[in-house]
Amino acid sequence: MSKITIEYDFNEEREEMESCINGWKWKMVVWDLDQHLRSELKYNDKITGDVYLALEKLREKLHELKDEHGLILD
Repeated sequence: MSKITIEYDFNEEREEMESCINGWKWKMVVWDLDQHLRSELKYNDKITGDVYLALEKLREKLHELKDEHGLILD
């Protein structure tokens, strides 16, 4: 089994360390947002016209940014 060890100087690199530790939480936030947008577009019949297009563009931008950074949400 392979292992990776990442070391941080707690006093000088605390923010970087917390970003590393909480990366999975950020992934879940983005996943939840994507699923919310998907549900709204697919099932919310009250959303039409410009609002629908705006949500659709927002979801497309989210996927574009994810792809640009080489991230996977699956």
